[in-house]
Amino acid sequence: MTSSDQDIRAHVRDRYAAAALTVVAGSGASCCGSSEATQTNCCGPSDAQSAISDIDEGDIFGAALYTPGDTDGLPEEAVLASLGCGNPLPVADLREGERVLDLGSGGGIDVLLSARRVGPTGFAYGLDMTDEMLSLARANAAKAGANNVQFVKGQIEDIPLPDSSIDVVISNCVINLSTDKSAVIGEMFRVLTPGGRLGISDVVAEDQLSPAERAERGSYVRCIAGALSRTEYLDGLTAAGFTDPEVVYTHQVGPGMHASIIRATKPTLSQCCGPDEQAECCAPAAKPDCCGAETGHTTACGCR
Repeated sequence: MTSSDQDIRAHVRDRYAAAALTVVAGSGASCCGSSEATQTNCCGPSDAQSAISDIDEGDIFGAALYTPGDTDGLPEEAVLASLGCGNPLPVADLREGERVLDLGSGGGIDVLLSARRVGPTGFAYGLDMTDEMLSLARANAAKAGANNVQFVKGQIEDIPLPDSSIDVVISNCVINLSTDKSAVIGEMFRVLTPGGRLGISDVVAEDQLSPAERAERGSYVRCIAGALSRTEYLDGLTAAGFTDPEVVYTHQVGPGMHASIIRATKPTLSQCCGPDEQAECCAPAAKPDCCGAETGHTTACGCR
């Protein structure tokens, strides 16, 4: 990681730590709640978003993007800490019993909502690099009485979970903050089970915008400057081995910049290996040609 990348990461961490502390301090808690009415009437610069941007962007980022009723019953602090650009849960189509990982889980809103959907036989992990957000998320989980959740400290470029241990990866406007998105995509592929899927909300640039033009439209910490283009996203997912990748714009967050839905699937064993190869499949390091000599890139196969 270059010094510039380190500086960006440190800046992102500091700003999101400040966002968590803003919520913990109760700024805005007197008027902002989880109901649609309170979000519409007064949420905005007084919640966590105020620590990220001095512009009122409550209509394109944050809790207002959830369907009315979705956040009912959640701790107020989880809703106030929402900084996403969408709602990844309907995108992911979560099912009972699944194991879910939220990259950049913040105050825990999507982890808590995921835990509801997967039920007591499922489990929801949240990964975040910021101590203040992790403390807030754990407190929110305790208030919600959620027993099927765990919040883990770490980097989304180096996920501290085993291979093939997750059924669904979600994320809400966080991947754009990484300075090594290919590593993030590769890590998502690694932790997913064969047949596992992505359901992500993120900011995506139109293809004609250069990185410099993206930076002109907003900073890294505001989820703009670091956004991938649509083609870059699709190419990155394909290169990692995902199948059926798609990027669908949902709403504009700046000129040529869009909040988007990103979906993709990790191939099943039957999609990438024949019966003979499956029968002898082993660790790529021990047998690089596990799925056939002509592939040469075992990451695109479920053989582990």
